[in-house]
Amino acid sequence: MKIGIIREGKVPPDHRVALLPAQCAEVMKSYPGLEILVQPSPDRCVPDGAYAKAGCTLTEDMTGCDVLFGIKEVPIPSLIPGKMYFFFSHTIKKQKYNRRLLQTILEKNITLIDYECLTDENGQRIIAFGRYAGIVGAYNAFLTYGRKYGLYKLKRAWECRDRAEMEAEYARIKVPPIRIVVTGSGRVGQGALEVLTSIGIRRVSPEEFLQRIFEEPVFTLLQSRDYHVHREGKLWDSAGFYRNPQQYTSTFRIFAQTADMLIASAYWNPNAPALFSKDDMAESTFRIRVVADITCDIEGSVPSTVRASTITDPVFDYDRLHHTVAPAFSDPDHISVMAIDNLPCELPLDASQYFGEQLIRNVLPHLLEPLKDTTGVIRRATVATGGRLTPGYGYLEDFVREEA
Repeated sequence: MKIGIIREGKVPPDHRVALLPAQCAEVMKSYPGLEILVQPSPDRCVPDGAYAKAGCTLTEDMTGCDVLFGIKEVPIPSLIPGKMYFFFSHTIKKQKYNRRLLQTILEKNITLIDYECLTDENGQRIIAFGRYAGIVGAYNAFLTYGRKYGLYKLKRAWECRDRAEMEAEYARIKVPPIRIVVTGSGRVGQGALEVLTSIGIRRVSPEEFLQRIFEEPVFTLLQSRDYHVHREGKLWDSAGFYRNPQQYTSTFRIFAQTADMLIASAYWNPNAPALFSKDDMAESTFRIRVVADITCDIEGSVPSTVRASTITDPVFDYDRLHHTVAPAFSDPDHISVMAIDNLPCELPLDASQYFGEQLIRNVLPHLLEPLKDTTGVIRRATVATGGRLTPGYGYLEDFVREEA
């Protein structure tokens, strides 16, 4: 088999890669006869020559590969008919901006395996960049707060050589006694917690957060049950919430009246209620003035996320009274929003190392040794093949039939 590591073509360029050179060497050693071809890239976080030294073949031509690995969406003109691709397609939530991408994948008989859909038999994801999204997102939350109030300056994460240098940056700051609320306890939330804990922010329970006064910075971690109630007053049921989130309503408003900063890390189902409404933000009791929306669902769980921000332009202000976007830090009463949709790209080497380890451990055995894929890991993540959507993704039929 020949595996191809493709060049990232989405603009702005992404510096991450599915496998680093040393990881490629490890894979080829573990699977004799396997060849890895690498498409040269001026933007990747490691130089092309490092792949050549690791025993990979550098080539522009990927047509001879059986499987192609990327990170972000592959530009439509670059898609090779009939190939099997692994990448984050951002289509499974019916994202309109990628409708034409999915249509083209079907037209070109491409097999699409979406990293986001690779799960174990319990439905838990087995590969993700989430931890590093949480790490960089939490760092950017403090960077945003410091800039908004003129308290301190932090180097941008992408300006740091690696995570160690980033940690040295935030180790020198003194955070005032602010109150921070974090949603989500998955990979993203855990990554955010690593930063909060490392900075020395004290964790308190949701009840303490709402009821006590603190003379030091504190944070609370909210799970779904902490800010949702059933519309008919029924007792909390985790399975029921994840199955039918539309039957619940959000009570997050009480936390928004107490918190200074929101770090949004929870996966959001489009059928679930938003954390709060635009009208809520306009109320005098709404206290949050800094939002780090790591989830970055546009017009999703966080209504102030009306657009994504970028690594080069990381923050915009949301005028909560007029519901308009304003320049970053243009008014203390605005909500300053950090909603970068490719946060791990700010620490591309560390993030790629982490991702590649998961790919080798959790995914490649199912792909390269089919007899090991008895639980259907690859099958469940296959969105399309042979010009058709697979049964698990049949709900996208109406989506792909619409005009882009």
